[in-house]
Amino acid sequence: MTFEQQWIEYDYNPFVLFSSNGKIISLNSQAQFLLGSITTEELFILTTTYANVTFGFKTTFVELEVGRYRFFALTVGYENDDAIGIKLYQTPSFKLNNQKPIGEPVNIYALVDLCMLTHSINSKIFFEKDFDPTIPEVIVDSNIFIKIVNKIYSCYENNEKIVTKIFYRVGEHIKFENKKYSIFSIEISSKSIDKERVNELKALAVNTNFYIDIQKKITLNIPMITA
Repeated sequence: MTFEQQWIEYDYNPFVLFSSNGKIISLNSQAQFLLGSITTEELFILTTTYANVTFGFKTTFVELEVGRYRFFALTVGYENDDAIGIKLYQTPSFKLNNQKPIGEPVNIYALVDLCMLTHSINSKIFFEKDFDPTIPEVIVDSNIFIKIVNKIYSCYENNEKIVTKIFYRVGEHIKFENKKYSIFSIEISSKSIDKERVNELKALAVNTNFYIDIQKKITLNIPMITA
């Protein structure tokens, strides 16, 4: 692998090179992860949709959400009719506070289940779970964590179904005291969101070490500190 090829391979942004009939010629590691959330055909259609009318390169700023990925722009380029490439630029997902979280090792699944149980009492809401089972016990302040997750669920309590996903953020890390930690996320979503409750959630989260990404979905991002 040449030095230039290594730059592409280890780029934070997905890159895919297609043949003229939509077959993948090459892709980098980030694109391999992306293809877990979008089909090859869908990505090829996206590529041709944003391609320049004539040979050359075209960059378009566009808000695009693919699974858990969010992009703010993409570049499509081709020099002949044999191949066409696309590079998607990831939106910076979040920042975590520099202060290392304090607390005790806890089972995240048990705490989230407890919060769901609390909100299911006297409620007809269906709680759908999509959990990556590989997250170990991590250090968090369980009392604050429960308050925040309960507040997130309250933002969606006027819906019939609430979906909760727990997943490992591939390739994303944070440093505390010169030590690198992986990150996982708890993503909670439904059809509609209570904006007043969202403001209450923001106020609650201000003085904590948790970072919450609030879009249509609410994502709680947590460093995987086990000891």
